Amino acid sequence: MGPALWFAVGFALLVLLHAPLLNLPYYWDEAGYYVPAARDLLLTGTLIPHSVVSNAHPPLVMAYLALIWKIAGYSPVVTRVAMLAPAILALAGGFQLARRIANREVAAASVICTAFYPVFFAQSTMAHVDLAAAGFSFWALLAYVDHRRWRAAIWFSLAALAKETAILIPLALFGWDLLGLLLNRSRIFGKARRLPASLPLLVPAIPLGLWYWFHYARTGFVFGNPEFFRYNVQATLQPLRIVLALGLRLWQLLGYMNLILLTATALIAMWLPPLRDEGGERPRIALDIQFALYAVIASYTLAMAFIGGAVLARYMLPVVPLVIIVCVSTIWRRVWIWRSVLAVVIVGFLAALFINPPYGFAMEDNLAYRDYIVLHQRAEQFVEIHYPHSRVLTAWPASDELTRPYLGYVSRPIQVFRIEDFTVKQLTSAAETRSQWDVALVFSTKYEPAYSWFQRWQAWQEWKSQFFGYHRDLPPVAAAQILGGQIIYHAERRGQWVGVIEIPQIEEANAGQE
Repeated sequence: MGPALWFAVGFALLVLLHAPLLNLPYYWDEAGYYVPAARDLLLTGTLIPHSVVSNAHPPLVMAYLALIWKIAGYSPVVTRVAMLAPAILALAGGFQLARRIANREVAAASVICTAFYPVFFAQSTMAHVDLAAAGFSFWALLAYVDHRRWRAAIWFSLAALAKETAILIPLALFGWDLLGLLLNRSRIFGKARRLPASLPLLVPAIPLGLWYWFHYARTGFVFGNPEFFRYNVQATLQPLRIVLALGLRLWQLLGYMNLILLTATALIAMWLPPLRDEGGERPRIALDIQFALYAVIASYTLAMAFIGGAVLARYMLPVVPLVIIVCVSTIWRRVWIWRSVLAVVIVGFLAALFINPPYGFAMEDNLAYRDYIVLHQRAEQFVEIHYPHSRVLTAWPASDELTRPYLGYVSRPIQVFRIEDFTVKQLTSAAETRSQWDVALVFSTKYEPAYSWFQRWQAWQEWKSQFFGYHRDLPPVAAAQILGGQIIYHAERRGQWVGVIEIPQIEEANAGQE
């Protein structure tokens, strides 16, 4: 089969695997930024969103979605099917890269592991930008390995226009090449090169810089609105937070969502001698390529410890598949029953896709995001049926879900009175403004396991609150007591919950009308 046919077959398989998820409304940041920004582009033709505050993310993915909607019509199912194209692009790029630096067996096993890795699987249908940036980056790395630097520059430019942080990868490779030149050639740097051969790696900074210039010309801000910049850059540059974030990033890189099964096995396998086939000892990935990948992985991981207010695992998607490729290659080279070992790893990934870990995590990292959407969709439909003209007290993102019908939760806008979260402080303040709202929709904004590994570690709880925006939401019963109402709708699903609280004044108003 030709490349186009392979791509079509892979795309069809992804559609089948994700079929139960394709009709879901939009989740969290999808609803909060990316979908509204793409919709603004569709309706007005402007690259700067107006229905949400611009975060200065490059517009490539949003433009892609707007184009797809223009052709196929706007709906969540069209969006989710469309986002499977960047997912198969990433898998195809990962396969070609692994085949080039290892062999076909390693490539096939790496792609299967990547496809079922929970974060990759969950993100494959979501309207985020990280997976597209990862896909373009893998094709760019393939061109880099083949010493086609201008082709790599084009792919890296697309990656940077999908997600600005992708620019870190060509910069890391340029730094690695420069270090090789300064050390005057070494085994881990490969063949000697001259500086001009590495200059194309700086080219992707040009289109990204032009985008920021355009954004500044239209908004007066380079890197998004001041609050976005403060949250993602200024507030993150604290020594203790950087150390803690680096620890979280290393966990996401090496152990998160049962990835530890793969990385630990590869580490143990390093103590075993290489296997021998008829052609001799099974080869490793060439050292110069390995160390170039390590330079990318290390640079990206370190940078992600410095920036990004939310330490989300999806931000690591451009480098986690590289770790998977290296680990699969190591296991293939040194473990005789490597297929059985990787089968166990894949089973572990599938388990993590359905079973939540014993610690707090972002619900978009496995199928917990589906639980969230189902809970909110049913609760908000209940509100729409029973309180269509009421003012609803709630927090983001439910506030957007209720006011923007195109997100897929309600059929018409509902008035909201927005608070930040469902902590004691916020609910107490809301209780004092009872005349401004009629009914409350409360929900779990964070996943809290019944028994957390770190629940008794007081220092960690304090650090999470100080550096990572952690708070504890009050459950519906406690929220109802503070707000002075009664629970009329309550649902739970695998550690998440949602509740609708009715305030007595609504009953009094209805009685007066009767």
